[in-house]
Amino acid sequence: MNHATAPAPSASLIRTEVAGLPGYDPGADPDTVAALSGSGRVIKLSNNESPYGASPAVAEALRLALADGVSRYPDPTGRRLAEAIGTRLDVPADRIVLGNGSENILELLCQAVLDPGDLVVTQTPGFSLHETFPRVMGARVEKVPVTAGFGFDADAWSTALAGGPKLVFLANPCNPSGTTLSAGQLEHVLAATPESALLVLDEAYGEFARLNPAYPGHPADPEHPAYPDALEALRGQDRPWIVLRTFSKAYGLAGVRVGYGIASDPALIRALDRVRTPYNVNHPAQEAAIAALGDQAHLADTVRRTALEVARLTDRLSGAGLRVVPSSANFLFIDTGNPADRVARELHRAGIIVKAWREPGFETYIRASLSTPEDNDVFVRCLTEICAKGKP
Repeated sequence: MNHATAPAPSASLIRTEVAGLPGYDPGADPDTVAALSGSGRVIKLSNNESPYGASPAVAEALRLALADGVSRYPDPTGRRLAEAIGTRLDVPADRIVLGNGSENILELLCQAVLDPGDLVVTQTPGFSLHETFPRVMGARVEKVPVTAGFGFDADAWSTALAGGPKLVFLANPCNPSGTTLSAGQLEHVLAATPESALLVLDEAYGEFARLNPAYPGHPADPEHPAYPDALEALRGQDRPWIVLRTFSKAYGLAGVRVGYGIASDPALIRALDRVRTPYNVNHPAQEAAIAALGDQAHLADTVRRTALEVARLTDRLSGAGLRVVPSSANFLFIDTGNPADRVARELHRAGIIVKAWREPGFETYIRASLSTPEDNDVFVRCLTEICAKGKP
């Protein structure tokens, strides 16, 4: 018998919704790329991690947390971290939920809210889990396209929201494009979204757009609309909503996995508590996040340095004839003019990992995180050589 092609004994047990899902693509394995390139050093630009690391205070917080011992369960409510977040944002702690990364909260929302056949509205190109988690629950997903210039299509959103969604996922800044909604565009979404729908604003990259005047969309930049204060816009809304944020990106805590959500009311938090695992954020992670939150100077420095690299690389790549979407995050969405999978494989041979985008209509685009200036220079040189070679 050819065991490689024989049906797995468990195949008949798997739900249809799950069997048809694509796997999450974290990017190529660094060890595999190192072996392929023959280089002892890999430049990993696939996961939007911070090259500047976490606050120095985090290391001490982790040391003390580990010294406390790892044999006891963490606080299941994350009370100290929730209170620290609430104090900084002027939000009661009972309206804050913690997650093992903000994508964990995306999953909890779908588990708590969605029934089979419910409609979910999100955007394209977009974060894959905004589609995957609803489909796990048997929901229908409608993806609203951007304009040709990667802008917000108000008419398309109005049409989609008129369809009566139960859940709306909207990322600001958008992953993978890095574009942002203006305050007026956010108000348009609020006005068009049915009050019965749960509006989820995913601000995983919000610190990059909110804190640095070098980015498009900052109030100090008169040529672009300001990045909206979503919490302020939502405070007076008599509707269910939640804003998601994370410590993984600008705070540099991707390895310990801490995200959080600020919700419209405690009842939504209680519903999420019913479906989440009781200890979904471990004790060292909670302590690391408290320390990171307390070092706003490190956060501001990370955002400033990242913004300088975003602007510099955008200029260089655009000057080389590549289309780069103006980004308010820590990554660039780049039209290579060639099949993205092929470009990514060529970059692997140079020891560089990026994310080849595969959503229909964007198969020539790659998403590349920003690293140190030295790494970024290597990436620009290799990418422009590969793209030039691939053109007829």
